[in-house]
Amino acid sequence: MGEERVKEEALRIMSVIEVLPRLVVFDLDYTLWPFYCECRSKREKPSLYRDAKGIMYALRDKGVDMAIASRSPTPDIANTFLDKLSIKSLFVATEIFSSWSHKTEHFQNIQRRTNIPYKSMLFFDDEDRNIDSVSKMGVTSVLVENGLNLDMFKLGLRNFASSNSNQE
Repeated sequence: MGEERVKEEALRIMSVIEVLPRLVVFDLDYTLWPFYCECRSKREKPSLYRDAKGIMYALRDKGVDMAIASRSPTPDIANTFLDKLSIKSLFVATEIFSSWSHKTEHFQNIQRRTNIPYKSMLFFDDEDRNIDSVSKMGVTSVLVENGLNLDMFKLGLRNFASSNSNQE
C-alpha cells in the first residue's frame, strides 16, 4: 500500500474513533524505522516502516500533534535521519537522549513543553519496559512488534478512545 493510500486509510480509521489523542508520541528504533541508530552511519540513507509516513501525515492533517521519545546513545544520527527523511518538522517535541529512567524523563520534558496532560497522549514503542513505565504515568501505550503499521495504529486509537471515552 502506497504512502497516500496508507494516509487515506489512517484518516478513515480516525474518522470513526470517538476521542482522538491530542498528542501521539513515537519511539524511533524499531518503531518508526527498522534499525538502531547507533548501528548506522550519518552517511546512510534511512528508511521508515512502510506505513509510518502515511500515518504521520494523516495525524498532521487531522490536527493531532506528534512528538518523539527515543532513548539513543547517538541522538546526532537520529536527528540527521529525521532531517534526511524530511519529517522533523512534523514533531512539536523531539526528546532523543540516553536515559536510565526508561522513557519517563522524555515524557516529563514533552509534557512540560506541550502542556498536554499524559491522559491525552498515545505512545507507540517496541519495548515492554517503556510501555510499562509510560503507562504508569497515565499515557495510553501500545507495544509494536514489527514497527508502526495501520493495525497497531487502529489498536492504539481504540485503546485511547476506550480509556478516555468519558473525558470530553
